[in-house]
Amino acid sequence: MTSTTKLTTISKFLSLVLRHEPGRIGLDLDCAGWAAVDDLLAKAAAAGRSFSRDDLREVITTCDKQRFALSEDGQRIRANQGHSIEVELGLPAVPPPDVLYHGTATRFRESILRSGLDRRSRHHVHLTQNRDTAISVGQRYGIPLVLRVDARQMAAQGHTFHCSANRVWLVAQVPAEFLEIVT
Repeated sequence: MTSTTKLTTISKFLSLVLRHEPGRIGLDLDCAGWAAVDDLLAKAAAAGRSFSRDDLREVITTCDKQRFALSEDGQRIRANQGHSIEVELGLPAVPPPDVLYHGTATRFRESILRSGLDRRSRHHVHLTQNRDTAISVGQRYGIPLVLRVDARQMAAQGHTFHCSANRVWLVAQVPAEFLEIVT
């Protein structure tokens, strides 16, 4: 078994090259965000980030956030969501649950209450069905602010939702009128 520290380091590296900067190691992603595993391993090693296929599988299977996916044949890998680069994940539009949550830092409270949630440099705003997950996400940015999203009303008014393979709900934006502060 690989150490937790090494797995975390690999996971952060994968987030960087599969979500934001594949060019940093000369990695090519297809239009859906997939990269060849052999290519990833070779280019990571050439960039001084050597890890094995077994390490890679362990990151994918043990990461509680399930950020990455392997293709059915195990030959390709991609990030499930969170890209700042242009990819088309091919996720179908699906009806959301009535309520979703978003976690962020309290320092963004006034801006969010004025303008709502915006995807910023990413493709989507990330939402969760689990309030505790939203708290955990918010804590990464400081004192957490948890927002309740009236997803049922948003969908009724034409907003399109997608759900990634790791159960993160994705939407282009959340106007302020659909938000309520929980904490």
